[in-house]
Amino acid sequence: MSLIGFHRILIGTAILFCAGYALWEFAAFLRSGETASLLIALVFAALAGLLTFYLRHLARFLGIPSETDENGSSLP
Repeated sequence: MSLIGFHRILIGTAILFCAGYALWEFAAFLRSGETASLLIALVFAALAGLLTFYLRHLARFLGIPSETDENGSSLP
């Protein structure tokens, strides 16, 4: 397994953790009504979204050339 492949797995795990914790804190908010739980849930949901964006665009962040050109067609 390449280092990039491992990085993808690691980021995917972080996304699952952030989304799961956001749901956990949102459930705690629904039970208790504490504003802090809602705030934490929103922060972790945003983190899950940002990590998802990062994972989808990992090649661009790492500077790896794309296999398609600007028009979306495959390069030879």
